[in-house]
Amino acid sequence: MEQSRHRITLLTRAGCGACLPARESLEAICSEFEVELTCVDVDEAAAENPDLRAEYGDRLPVVLLDDKEHSYWEVDEDRLRADLAQG
Repeated sequence: MEQSRHRITLLTRAGCGACLPARESLEAICSEFEVELTCVDVDEAAAENPDLRAEYGDRLPVVLLDDKEHSYWEVDEDRLRADLAQG
């Protein structure tokens, strides 16, 4: 399978109960599509990028596909797979 140019980022927060299941789902999907998963803790990132926490901090976890919001609170697995399959 050719390496995808997509980027998936999971925005998280320490202690977030929904973040670990989202990460596990994304790890499986990323493995399937050979896409690297980047995880960003919005509280840690706030030191350099406070806008990130201000924008997404109350909707975690948030999945970004190519730096655009794809889903929040849970991973929309079917839609993500479809979007990744399109290239």
